[in-house]
Amino acid sequence: MLTLAFDTSSKTVSVALLEDRAVLYNAILHREQNHSEVLLPAIDEACRQTGISVRDIGFFACTLGPGSFTGLRIGLSTLKGLMMATGKPAAGVSSLAALALNAEEPDAVIGSMMDAGRGQVYLAYYRRGKDGVLQPVRAPQAQDPRSVEDPFSEPVIYVGDGAVRYAGLIPPLSSPKNKMAPVEQQFISAAAVARLALEKYFRKDFLDPARCAPLYLRSVDALPVAGSSG
Repeated sequence: MLTLAFDTSSKTVSVALLEDRAVLYNAILHREQNHSEVLLPAIDEACRQTGISVRDIGFFACTLGPGSFTGLRIGLSTLKGLMMATGKPAAGVSSLAALALNAEEPDAVIGSMMDAGRGQVYLAYYRRGKDGVLQPVRAPQAQDPRSVEDPFSEPVIYVGDGAVRYAGLIPPLSSPKNKMAPVEQQFISAAAVARLALEKYFRKDFLDPARCAPLYLRSVDALPVAGSSG
């Protein structure tokens, strides 16, 4: 089965194509253009590079949030359009979980942290289970980076542009047991989005295009969208 996945939740846009679990194409784009100008050409380029038609794709996936409010709406609108145009199923995943997959140290807690703007970060913690599957430790929240605590006895590895931007303000990063992920791991990869979505595919946990909506952690900032969260 062919899977098309993409992420528009942050400053970058990422697109990936997978055949079963094998990555055929994966790109992370850093561009100044609006995501609405970048995403569809990036999908076209992924199909061109692999020789795959959108008609051949059996499953779609994108990040639902948290993240950029405009970016999330663009990504989900594109996903809904693909679902309705092709009749194929789709799944949405957490942008923080996709980001956490970048951290490759199996014995560390993963602090997945995105820049939320307004001097805040979106933060969630994960561990890898014995099967390598991410397990959430704490629910995602928006908070001041100076209020981040470290209740863990094991090392914590922080990943994401929020950790990069506010590294000097995050108290746990002053502990020698904790560290930042390498710079090349700080951006969401659509291949990670696809891997998380495939777990939902096998559970038949699909999005309803009439009901799904972005995940906002600061509802006061969210613009009205049609339908309820699904």
